[in-house]
Amino acid sequence: MTTVDRLMDLAAGRFKVARESLTADADVFESLGIDSMQVMELLSEVEDEFDIEIPDYELRDVKTFAQLAACIDRR
Repeated sequence: MTTVDRLMDLAAGRFKVARESLTADADVFESLGIDSMQVMELLSEVEDEFDIEIPDYELRDVKTFAQLAACIDRR
């Protein structure tokens, strides 16, 4: 399973969204219907799931699942 697939599975389960509705190029905020606080919760779960730490400066321009997956893969 690819990183982006694992990421979308995690996000769909966390925010009770149909997994089929998520795509790699989808905006994380819009597709999940979440705010910035909920994104921070998601990032905490992502760091736990992938056993990594992502510095805030790397996330500044991240908007899509594919971009977030690329950050994860760089770690």
